[in-house]
Parts: sequence; structure tokens; C-alpha cells
Amino acid sequence: MRVIGIDPGTGILGFGVVDFVAGKKPLMVDAGVVTTPAHTPLDQRLLDIYESLTEVVKATKPDAMSIEKLFFAQNITTAISVSHARGVAMLVGAQNGLQIFEYTPLQIKQTLTGYGRADKKQIQEMVRIHLNLKTTPKPDDCADALAAAITHDLMTRL
Repeated sequence: MRVIGIDPGTGILGFGVVDFVAGKKPLMVDAGVVTTPAHTPLDQRLLDIYESLTEVVKATKPDAMSIEKLFFAQNITTAISVSHARGVAMLVGAQNGLQIFEYTPLQIKQTLTGYGRADKKQIQEMVRIHLNLKTTPKPDDCADALAAAITHDLMTRL
């Protein structure tokens, strides 16, 4: 199964595509970020995210999408803009016939590290180990997206 993991955001949206084959180590197919300029109107930023993510999905042909659920932060404005980006990512998934699965940041951290309060470096290192990478994936958004993909595989195997 090929899974695209998504770490939603309007300024930076992380994505990571991973192949999972029973009895084999997971294989990273593609990973990166979609960035949008800070002072661009929200509608244009969302369009950029939509078009970029659509290209990634069409190029990598995942079977499922694993997306991080919105964690309500203290900054409501940030939470609302992230929820817009999250909706656009889910729309891309739905339009391309992907099954969509949602996991909280706590579930992702707990599944990958065994500790729900793991920090970014711990997540990056566990992603590196799971995917047998030489270096940790950067930036954080990319590592978080890969972590979402890995979480889906681990959660569905249980």
C-alpha cells in the first residue's frame, strides 16, 4: 500500500509518500513541502496548495491519505488558517479517490516513539529509523508528514 502523509499548514504544508509492503522495510517514495508566500491572500495560498498537492498525488499515485488532525492551539487565527489547508488537502485526496485517515498529533507521537509528548527531534529520528534513511528528514513539516504515513501503517497492522 502507498500512503501519502500530510502535515497541514498554509505557509508550509508537509507531505511524504511511503510504500508499505508486508515483510519489507517501508520505502520513502517522495517527500517535501509546499510553501506559500506569507503576505499572499489566503485564497491564492489555498489554490497554490491545491495545485501543488494535486501534482504530487498524480505523480506518486498513493492508495490512501493519512492526515494530522487539527490540534487546537492558543492562536485561533492560526488554527483557522491551518484548517483551511487541511480541508484543501482532504479535497485533493477525495477527488483522487484516496481513503482518508486522520490521526491526532498525540496518536502520531505515541505510535512512533511510545511517548505522546515526544519532541520534533525524536519524531525525526524515529522517521529516519523506520524508513532506513541516512539523515533525518527536514524540515520538520516533511518529517511530520512522513510520521503520519508511518502511523497509518502501524495503526492498521494492529
